[in-house]
Amino acid sequence: MEQREMTFGEKACGVSFNPGNNLDVDQIKKAYAAIVDNLHSMRSCTASKEAARMYSVAITEAQTSQMWAVKAITWAHQE
Repeated sequence: MEQREMTFGEKACGVSFNPGNNLDVDQIKKAYAAIVDNLHSMRSCTASKEAARMYSVAITEAQTSQMWAVKAITWAHQE
């Protein structure tokens, strides 16, 4: 089976890293990856440097939010 290259969002959100094989972590990472892919696509199409900067900030904040969500999921499974 041929593997496809991961999207920007999948790489940025680390969808391939889930050592606990947690389904909730997988779902969250994929959802955020889709958001990041959309933002990346919009950033790639804008001619505005300021809008591009804002898209970059939004991508960074989405990555941060995704990491906190994964932390919460894994924390809850430790209790």
